[in-house]
Parts: sequence; structure tokens; C-alpha cells
Amino acid sequence: MTTMMKSGSAIFNPHAKRIMLAHGGGGQLMDDLLSEVVRPRLTNELLKTMDDAAVVPVSKGHIAFTTDSYVVQPLEFPGGDIGRLAVSGTVNDLAVCGAVPQFISLSLILEEGLDIELLRRVLDSVAETAKEAGVHVVTGDTKVVARGQADGMYINTAGIGHIRARRSFGIDRIQPDDVVIVNGSIAEHGLSVMLQRDDQASIESELKSDVAPLNGLIAHLLDNVSGVVFMRDATRGGLSGVLADLAEHSGYLLTVDEAEIPLRPETNYAAEMLGLDPLDVANEGKVVVVVRKNKAAAALRVMKEHPLGREAAIIGHFSEERDGLCELITEVGGRRIIQKPYGEELPRIC
Repeated sequence: MTTMMKSGSAIFNPHAKRIMLAHGGGGQLMDDLLSEVVRPRLTNELLKTMDDAAVVPVSKGHIAFTTDSYVVQPLEFPGGDIGRLAVSGTVNDLAVCGAVPQFISLSLILEEGLDIELLRRVLDSVAETAKEAGVHVVTGDTKVVARGQADGMYINTAGIGHIRARRSFGIDRIQPDDVVIVNGSIAEHGLSVMLQRDDQASIESELKSDVAPLNGLIAHLLDNVSGVVFMRDATRGGLSGVLADLAEHSGYLLTVDEAEIPLRPETNYAAEMLGLDPLDVANEGKVVVVVRKNKAAAALRVMKEHPLGREAAIIGHFSEERDGLCELITEVGGRRIIQKPYGEELPRIC
């Protein structure tokens, strides 16, 4: 893990425009890339020791530990880029477990020929998003592969956070009458990424990804409301995937009102143009919260106080029927069963 952060001399060619295989060779050119491009953007007290591993303070009790990889294409899209996506995704996976995110790793797999200015922008985005989320990048790695082997850049992250005292969350805690809340308009990330690809260039849209770290919103909710029993960010598989999981693994009937699901008209239009169900489309800034019925109004009010929860809405509730199904009441009064998407309708969106 040391090759990302060791320093070298300052002879890095400021006019170099593309990543070369030698940038990943562990020699002088790699040291110069790291010292001139990577480290200035990610420096902090824990990182500057340049040890083989980060030694971090951990509070008493339990920690949450997660890892994820990011292969989104294109690397930059309206509302974000692969760097913001990597930090936000890792932070959110920790936060929905009831953890306070603290430290993350950042490993880069760069393709020969990658525009170094693009790399700078991505690293700036990593730094800005980490600051926004209140986390530190404390270790990492960099590898370079030959042309055609990485599609520009891949990122792997891992994250650590400490678990809040005396709070537990899980599907096994769900009971009849519990209420389901989502913090805002769905399907924006997956569609905004898809519309940037060459084969969709004919569709005009001003959609932006919702990618954002949700730990601030979640902390605000948990600090002010009891009765939260479950949280999950609705990424791959979209809202459908989370709702179907909730019903199946709780064993209860989950009834969802389509008219209450936040969905912007332009998002719905884009989904129709692509032949997609917005419920199945990935989000990167949406959390599904299950809360006790008597705390639902308070939870909704508190979420709306936060910038990332302004459009929060109650969208469903659990019933005593033990059938493990999620039933959608459509806007025209019909009913259908929500199921997980069969496969990945939108590849490479995270």
C-alpha cells in the first residue's frame, strides 16, 4: 500500500499530459507523479508519515469496515466524477450501518494514456468530497496498466468508522406498521451517467447526478430522532432493489404508494426515453429509512431540515401479512409487485 504516497524528487515534468507505464513502475517517475500530482491534493497529518500502513486512532466499541470498487464510465458526468463517487459511496456504506465515517483508503488503477489533467481533477474532487464528509484519506496505492486494460481509471476504496453507542439497525428489527422514508428524488445518478455516453448523445437533458456523502443527513436524523430501525443507500438495483429486499427478508407485506415517491418530471422523461423503470435506476445520494410509525412524522421533519433531505417523503408501510412481498399502488390505482431487477440494466454507472 506504500506506492501511492511515498515522495520523490521534484523533477516531474509539468508539461507531461498523459500517464505512461513508467508512472506505475515504482521508480523515480512514479515518485514524481505522486509527489507532484497526488500527495499535494490529499495531504493530512495521518498521511504525511509515509509509513507502509496508516496507524489510526480507534474509539472503544465496534467499528464498521467496508470496501468498494468504482468503474463508472464516463469518468466525469454532470454533478460528479469517479472521485466524488468513490468517497461518497464508501462514506454512505458506513453511515447507513450507524457508523461515523472516519478514515478511507484510495487505490488508483490508471490506464496508460490517461490525461493527467483529468487525474488532477479527480483527485481534487476526492479531496473536496472527503472534506465535505469529514473523513481523511490515510493510505492508498497506485498502479498503471497498459492501454486497453482499464478504460481510463478504476478506483478502489475501503472505509472505517466507529459505531454509535446504543444504536442497532437491521431488517430483523422491522415490525408491522413501520414506515418507509426516502430522502429525495430518485434515479438521477444512473440516468445522468447513461445520457453522457456516446450512444445516447441524441437525448438532451439537464439531469445531474445526486452523488453526495449522506453521513451529515444521517447524523442529523439519528441525533434528533429515535425509532430508526433500518437504513440503506439505494445504489445498484435502485429503489426497487432495496424495497424488495426489505419485504423479502422481513417477511412482511410492504405497501408502497407510487404517487408519494419523489421523482422529477425530467428524470421520468429520460427514463421513458431509455425504456427504463426509474425505480430500478441507481442512486448515489439517496437513503431508504425505516422508522417506527410513532416517530415517522418527526423523522420526516428532521430530514427535511437538512439540504440533502429537503424532498424527503413517506412512501410506504409494513403490514402484518407474512408474505414477504412489496406491493406498489400505482398512480392510476392499480397494483403490481416490486421485484429486484433481474440483472444490471445500466452497466458501469458506479
